[in-house]
Formats: sequence, structure tokens, C-alpha cells
Amino acid sequence: MRIAIYGNSYQDQHLVELARFLQELAGLNVWVEMEASFFNYLCRALGEPPIVNDVIHGHDFSAALALSVGGDGTFLRTAGWVADKGIPILGINTGHLGYLAAVPVEKALDMVKEVIDDRCRIESRSLLAVEIPGRAIDTWPYALNEVAILKDDTASMITVDAHIDQHPLATYMADGLIVSTPTGSTGYNLSVGGPIIEPTATNWVISPIAAHSLTMRPLVVNNQSVIELRTEARASQSYRVSLDGRSLTLPTGTPLRLSLAPFSIRVVQPHDHYFTSTLRKKLYWGVDPR
Repeated sequence: MRIAIYGNSYQDQHLVELARFLQELAGLNVWVEMEASFFNYLCRALGEPPIVNDVIHGHDFSAALALSVGGDGTFLRTAGWVADKGIPILGINTGHLGYLAAVPVEKALDMVKEVIDDRCRIESRSLLAVEIPGRAIDTWPYALNEVAILKDDTASMITVDAHIDQHPLATYMADGLIVSTPTGSTGYNLSVGGPIIEPTATNWVISPIAAHSLTMRPLVVNNQSVIELRTEARASQSYRVSLDGRSLTLPTGTPLRLSLAPFSIRVVQPHDHYFTSTLRKKLYWGVDPR
């Protein structure tokens, strides 16, 4: 099996575990490749090269499994690294909460063995595709969590005119607007009062940020819908668009088109790991503190 590893450079508290994991991984008779910047970081942090077979430069690689070492932000960047290759991603959590990166580093080897023995589950997660008609986007134009339309710091409010499948939906007067995938529903969407969606559901959630009208509530729509947005702002000539935290600044009036991406991200889950258990463990869902 060929395994590709991507990680962040905030592993100082986990260096011993990571070095042990890589050594044990080599004992499984698998071919291990590591993304170049993570490899260079570990070389400096460990004082010697980590045990890998090769180093990956850029996005031109293939593997049977990708490991994301970090938190959920690292998992989102790993998704962009893997892109449309169809490689399943296993999230190894060395961060904080860890919805996507759900496997503790001390259990990483056991989880890789489950993958090798075909004892795991692989879930397909949908992505939002973002288009600006008539121009290119200066970043990976997909979002696994959400696309957020945000006001500039100088703007008091923005107006977002929204259409679904070319039919008028609403004109949102707010601090911003979030279009979330089911995967991202427990993130930014949840913080503004949006609903939690089961991660493999075929829906999007449209949630305003600090709407200036009580009639503007989060809305669940089918993910086959095409969402068109046009943003205006009285106090600014620009607005911001965030794709999983990757920010763009666009002139007001620039239209956006959001639709279902032509590929999905495959997420490796332990055989006994389910969304309901994640809710109970991470969000204390249904827990009575009395």
C-alpha cells in the first residue's frame, strides 16, 4: 500500500508519538511518502529525517490512503491537496476538537491497520464549487466546509441578493451569509444558529450572519440547487469571500455561483465510529449536567 502524509507545523507536543508512529508504519511493509513542507518541518523538529520512502513536491502524486496530521484546518488543506484524486483521507488528530481529524495520534497505527485489512468505513463528503462568471478564482475553487460572504472591516452591513436555480430567494441584509455543506454544519454555520446536518446528507444550509431582520432564518436546500449571489455594500467598494478560510476580496457587485462539485472527498472512519457518537462526545449532545 502507498500512503501519502500531509501535516502542519504545530506538532511540538506530539513529536515523540509521531516519530514512533512513522517507525511502526515502516514495519508494516507499506510505501510512505510525505508532503515536502511537513517533511522539512519534521527534519528540523526531530533533528533527523523522519522515516519515509519519498518526499512529495506539489500535487502530482498517487496513493491508496492519505493521512492528515493536525486538526480540522489541516484536514481541509489535505482535502485541497488530494483534490479530485479520490484518495481516502484519514484524519489523525493532534489539534483541538477534531471533527474531521477524529483519530488520536496514539491510535493512528491501529487505524491504518484497519484500512489495510479493509475493516473501516469510507464516507463520501460533498463539496461546494465556486465560480465567478467571466473570471478565474485565485485559489482552489472548492469548499468542504462552507463558503462565507463577509463584509469588509469598514462596512457596516452588506446586502446579498440570493437566487436558487434562477428563482429569487431573498435579499439578505446582514453582516454576511454562510452557505454550508453538511460536513461544515457543525462549524461556522452552527455558531450563527444554523442546523446540524448529517455529514452524508444531500443538502446545503444557507445561514445569515447577524441578519437585520427577524424573518431571515437558516434555510436547508437540496445540494443539486445552483445558488447565485450578488453582494452590495454602501460603505465599501469590496467584500470578502472565504472558502474554508481561504479569503478573497472582490469588488461589490461581483456575482458568485455555488453548485455541487463534480467530485467528493472520501473520509475514512473507524468501523465503530458514527456521527451520533461524535455529537455526544464533541458537543455533549443530550448530556444532562444535573
